Amino acid sequence: MEKARILFVEQAITPYLKETHMSKICRYLPQGIQERGKEIRTFMPRFGCINERRNQLHEVIRLSGMNLIINDTDHPLIIKVASIQQARMQIYFIDNEDFFHRKFTIKDKAGKFYDDNDERTIFFSRGVIETVKKLGWGPDIIHCHGWMSSLVPLYVKRAYKDNPLFAESKVVYSLYDDDFKEQFRDSFEKKLKLPGVTAKDLKYFKDPNFVNVTKAAIDYSDAIVITSDKINPELLEYVHEKKKPTLIHNNDAPYVDAYNEFYNSLLSKK
Repeated sequence: MEKARILFVEQAITPYLKETHMSKICRYLPQGIQERGKEIRTFMPRFGCINERRNQLHEVIRLSGMNLIINDTDHPLIIKVASIQQARMQIYFIDNEDFFHRKFTIKDKAGKFYDDNDERTIFFSRGVIETVKKLGWGPDIIHCHGWMSSLVPLYVKRAYKDNPLFAESKVVYSLYDDDFKEQFRDSFEKKLKLPGVTAKDLKYFKDPNFVNVTKAAIDYSDAIVITSDKINPELLEYVHEKKKPTLIHNNDAPYVDAYNEFYNSLLSKK
């Protein structure tokens, strides 16, 4: 029997970024799932504050070299990889000079939300999917963490739905208390569009704030994880309305087993 394949699309992983609730889950959950007999791949953005030498990142030439067009501009996709030795786990990094070669992650030194966070989100989400295509590795479950992965559910269920690698993939989206007050630019709706994505699919992107972008991610996911008791109440209500399979993350319990059982329950319905 083949191992189940779990793709983790993560905005933050410790030790590459500072330790937070999200970065800790994104570090230890994939390891725990791998130790329970599943095959994993893990992706995150190669933010400029990540020290490549210290963390021993190196470019994967066979996966790099593609260009992603966003708003009529070509952006080279560079793939780097590093290993967390004690976990026997590889991390793939989505890199691009225009989007990620800066000293901070989401906001600049003055605390200003980067104007191009909309295009960075598009690039990261598409970059992960295109790299998985190049790997020829069809995931059974795609688990997204952080709003920078929020377009993955839409793309998998619409733009890539006819690709045999993703046709049977179940998408899980984790909700965190990572709200931002700013809006993406008005052009976000136009820039994220790909063949297969219809005007109906874009309804929440006409007013691209955190809540609406997350609602779209919920719509195109098969299951939801609530990671905190501080989640935006409007989003909690929306999850309740949608009646999708939902896991409540409990920090006080050995949570990896709960996630593993959650994945198994989704896989049993395929």
